[in-house]
Amino acid sequence: MRHRTTVFTVLGALCGVLALALPASSPRAAPAAPAAGHITVFGHRGAPAHAPENTLRSVRSAASLGIDWVENDVQRTRDGALVVIHDTTLDRTTDVEQRYPGRSPWAVGSFTLAEIKTLDAGGWFAPRFRGERVPTLQEYLGLLDRTDQNLLLELKQPELYPGIERQTLDALGRAGWLDGPHVTRRLIVQSFSAPALRTTHRLRPAVRTGLLGSPPAARLGQYAAYVDEINPEQRAVTAAYVEAVHALKSPHWPRMRVNPWTVDSAGAAAALVKLGVDGIISNQPDVIEKATRRRMLRPL
Repeated sequence: MRHRTTVFTVLGALCGVLALALPASSPRAAPAAPAAGHITVFGHRGAPAHAPENTLRSVRSAASLGIDWVENDVQRTRDGALVVIHDTTLDRTTDVEQRYPGRSPWAVGSFTLAEIKTLDAGGWFAPRFRGERVPTLQEYLGLLDRTDQNLLLELKQPELYPGIERQTLDALGRAGWLDGPHVTRRLIVQSFSAPALRTTHRLRPAVRTGLLGSPPAARLGQYAAYVDEINPEQRAVTAAYVEAVHALKSPHWPRMRVNPWTVDSAGAAAALVKLGVDGIISNQPDVIEKATRRRMLRPL
């Protein structure tokens, strides 16, 4: 009996050593808030230099380029469906003028989902994308889960769509995007509208938010209660402005973050990295990813 106990003890110790030596086999986790010094690259409307913006093909292109974060825009149709499209009118990125010539100015909110689904959202970009459709938010979220990408979601002109904050959160919840892993690692809701972000934070305090634009540094403190990041146009970014943003604690991070847009050259990205920005929103995310990675890995 004593001999058997000794054998089991030795075997147990060996198993413990092997367990420590072998790598854990767990699924790839989406990135949490990046550490200081790491630049997050967001694909603006997917990868719009490679595929028509805000389409599912644009998401897949971003995924194929290794881009973890994509940005999109959400709006509402006449019959209450949430769709992913940037402009508040349909004419720039679809063939709506040919299909519905008498309905100028072709506002997104004046068409039903069924009508919008008849539109070609890819042919304007290149013939090989002809037949691409305007996706619903639900379709978009489903694809991001399959590609294991993260979402910077813009509430586009929410004043045109009363109640869209709650409706968008409801849609995110139905798709499983309001659970712990999503809200802590994979989702940020942004808008030019501070009231929309305040409403979003009130309804779902766990959701991180970003204010688009560059409010004066002296007024930044009024947003800190419900905003986690300030996302300005790149020309508004200075070292002093970044420092003013970083001086404030956000609801979810020790400091507010700065993610300028729309940055499409390696040189501009390098200059912004020197100023201390936390992320970059780009139409050329693959170019920016390579440029910033090289910069971060350069020996000191």
